[in-house]
Amino acid sequence: MQETRVRVLIIEDEAVLAMDLCDTLEAEGYYVVGIANNGKRALEIFQQNQIDMVLCDINIKGEWDGIETVSHLQSFRAVPVIYITALADKETKERAKSTYPAAYLFKPINNANLNIAIELAIQNFLARENSTFVKEPSRVADKDGQTREVILKIDQSIFIKHNYQFVRIDTHDIIYLEADNTYTTIVTNDKKYSIRLTLSLTLHRLGIEKLMRVHRSYAVNIKKIKSFSEKEIMADQFTIPMGRQYKDEFMRIFQIN
Repeated sequence: MQETRVRVLIIEDEAVLAMDLCDTLEAEGYYVVGIANNGKRALEIFQQNQIDMVLCDINIKGEWDGIETVSHLQSFRAVPVIYITALADKETKERAKSTYPAAYLFKPINNANLNIAIELAIQNFLARENSTFVKEPSRVADKDGQTREVILKIDQSIFIKHNYQFVRIDTHDIIYLEADNTYTTIVTNDKKYSIRLTLSLTLHRLGIEKLMRVHRSYAVNIKKIKSFSEKEIMADQFTIPMGRQYKDEFMRIFQIN
């Protein structure tokens, strides 16, 4: 099954602390991809896996300290970083700033602060990077508060809030969207995720070209279509109704020879 949890790499050379941190993150719904006790091992794990977040102790053993390690990771691919440290001196903080960390947590770590730091780190990182932070300006918040629903988009994936966690959905796994009044359900092969947005707003915020509206209450991933008729579309194992007013636009996606 496609892993949907936020994928975390822990860089920490104190084994007991690393395992405690791993257990805490897993209990909170995150997926720990690996634990590295030195910079070179961290880079190896990072290069071989999809990593959404790095938690790194600044004072680690080995050729590179935590800040140097993060610099090497970022030269390979940008990723949000949270530093975990017992050091608070000005020089260390200035060095850490050069790697643009998303957060800076001091030991001992408070679970509530850790959760907040991870959530804000993902959100702020995606807002800053060339990736799209898909959120309407606060000044246009509607009476239902729908614009407060956050969708984060990076590369070919989105993150949405589900059970108080950001979860990853790869856009190519989306089969269709189904609207129910002010809620829209995102349907994949094995899961459904509901967000408090109308279908129109969801399509606008996702900005995914292959998602096409085919009914007042449905949009379909055109890459998942297996067959269709005048009144319905088969997308994977799902049957989706075709609205009469959407038929002409739907047919334009095909080249007719």
